[in-house]
Amino acid sequence: MGKTSVEVKERYNKKVYEDIRLRVKKGQKELIQTHAESIGKSLNGYIVDLIEDDMKKENSAT
Repeated sequence: MGKTSVEVKERYNKKVYEDIRLRVKKGQKELIQTHAESIGKSLNGYIVDLIEDDMKKENSAT
């Protein structure tokens, strides 16, 4: 029996990505998601970009 495309994608994602759980106060998720979409990013992409930008700033300051 063949694997469905969903199963294949899930297996690939588990192999390539790690999960980080993030908690925000009630109502914040929607505000952050709306802002991310307004600048053309997904919620995940926006958060990852913020973290990467912050890390670059910190590394260039040292």
